[in-house]
Amino acid sequence: MNHAQLTALGRALRLLGEHGEALSADTPDARLHEVKGDLRRALDLLEESVTSAAPATRCPEHPNGPVDTSAPDLCLLCETRRRAARHGSYGRPAAEAAPAPSRYGVREDRPQPQQRWLPELWNGREWQLCGTPRRDRREAELFLAAQRRAPRAAIAYRLVHEFTDYEVVRVWGNPVRVDIEPLGNM
Repeated sequence: MNHAQLTALGRALRLLGEHGEALSADTPDARLHEVKGDLRRALDLLEESVTSAAPATRCPEHPNGPVDTSAPDLCLLCETRRRAARHGSYGRPAAEAAPAPSRYGVREDRPQPQQRWLPELWNGREWQLCGTPRRDRREAELFLAAQRRAPRAAIAYRLVHEFTDYEVVRVWGNPVRVDIEPLGNM
């Protein structure tokens, strides 16, 4: 769309806006025919300025690409790329994409053991995580010390060591089971 077309189309649309504001229940037919003519002129200007076909997809990268109705943006090319990325075969050679299945798996398939320190608090019924799991024991203990000094500290805290299994390392306070019902469910 060149500048002259843009200016003419803008003027025609502004005129239509003025017509829309002036409409009422008692608008005469002559005025409606004038609006109809201005509307046709605006549509003709718009038809002249549009040079390409209407986009088939909602994809900004491939507006006239092939259509996939199951894709959120209707773009087959982008949906194929997303599917390949989800399945992990995007960018790999064909021979590497489908290895022979192994009964025991390969080393990369097994998760690496991770050591973490889990700070937990007693909420009256059970232990719950009260902070981000830490990689360093000293940092986790400092976090729990700060939690115990807080104005609304819990009844008890504990530090759990997670390394392929769980081990309670240290407990601060005494966890007491609290009945949430008044009068002990009587």
